[in-house]
Amino acid sequence: MKQVKYRNSVSKLRLFGSVFLLAFSLSLFAQDGDPTKGKSLFNTNCAACHNLDKKMTGPALRGVEARLANDEGLDRNWLNSWIRNSSALIKSGDAYANKIYAEYNGAAMTAFPQFSDQDLSDILAYTAQEKAQPAAVAAASGIPSAQNGSDSGLTNNIILGALAVMFMLLAIGLILVKQTLRRFAVANNVEIAEATKGKSLWKAFIQNQFLMLIVAIFFLLSSAYFVYGYLMQVGVDQGYQPVQPIHFSHKIHSGDNKIDCKYCHSSARVSKHSGIPSVNICMNCHKSIYEYNGEVTDEYSKEFYDAEIQKIYAAAGWDDVDQQYTGETQPIKWVRIHNLPDFAYFNHSQHVSVAGIECQTCHGPVEEMEIMYQYSSLTMGWCINCHRETNVKVKDNEYYTKIHDQLSKKYGVDQLTAAQMGGLECGKCHY
Repeated sequence: MKQVKYRNSVSKLRLFGSVFLLAFSLSLFAQDGDPTKGKSLFNTNCAACHNLDKKMTGPALRGVEARLANDEGLDRNWLNSWIRNSSALIKSGDAYANKIYAEYNGAAMTAFPQFSDQDLSDILAYTAQEKAQPAAVAAASGIPSAQNGSDSGLTNNIILGALAVMFMLLAIGLILVKQTLRRFAVANNVEIAEATKGKSLWKAFIQNQFLMLIVAIFFLLSSAYFVYGYLMQVGVDQGYQPVQPIHFSHKIHSGDNKIDCKYCHSSARVSKHSGIPSVNICMNCHKSIYEYNGEVTDEYSKEFYDAEIQKIYAAAGWDDVDQQYTGETQPIKWVRIHNLPDFAYFNHSQHVSVAGIECQTCHGPVEEMEIMYQYSSLTMGWCINCHRETNVKVKDNEYYTKIHDQLSKKYGVDQLTAAQMGGLECGKCHY
């Protein structure tokens, strides 16, 4: 009887030990890797299709190793095989591999045979980390707290109030001094001389014909100057900054993320027009970037930018939850900012590709613009000044080298400007 109890005790102890070891092993999933290196590998190779906490082109990957072990009974060897060559695993008839393949509409996962066991351990260590709690927006972005702002406003109000009281007391003091002096004069029988009324300044001015003539000429010249200035601004939209249907920040895209202008405005290299980017261009990035994680301000919060991304999804007909297109698209009615008159010819490719002019030369520091506006006047005089001051790049261009040699002798210069090569001819821009 004692032996039976002893054997039962041993069996229970072994069972408890097995459960403990299993739980301990699950808690140590991916702990043999380096999460820091894993994050770098993940962002470089996986982030285009996967997010830790959200379904994208592929499933969410936070805790994927423990989840597969608990739900499907799959170990790390299976994960390694799937990551290195998912197609081979599918063809082998693996049930779960085919299930995932079918669930994501037959989207093939890129094979990563170059990953070592340590690389995979690092990636899985990164995915095994718990989700960090979001920090306060004010602390994360360095924005002064509301308390600091209120203190600053209170201090300014106190200073302004003190100055107002001082001026009021000064005015009252002056009035009291005046009244005191008058009473003192009356008490001592001092007569206060009344100011004698002479000819008013206005009558004297009217009676002086020379001054009237000078003033008339001044007003005529001033009026002509302001009328000319007003007429010269007709059709000049420098500073024009319309409200767009979707808030597109050039500061974030071109400045913070260093996206080349010609990635979105690709036709500027080969066409007369720079072109408006299609929604597909936006979706190349925003299919994966569904929320904003950059700096925020009091005017533009994270929620504001996230809502603008949702407008892109609505225009493209993209269902972010199911990660597929619905086919229900909407046009984005962008408002044109730069618009030359029809009689003026301007070719983007000639300036961008041939002349090698940077976009900022005409459009200003777009990488600093939260809202795009017309930076330059784009007047005829502005274009002519540019042609007069800009040297033509003739390096590695036999056609321009020949022309340059001939015209250099003609003008006696080493560098030719666009104006000296015909850039001021009327037919260049007005055809």
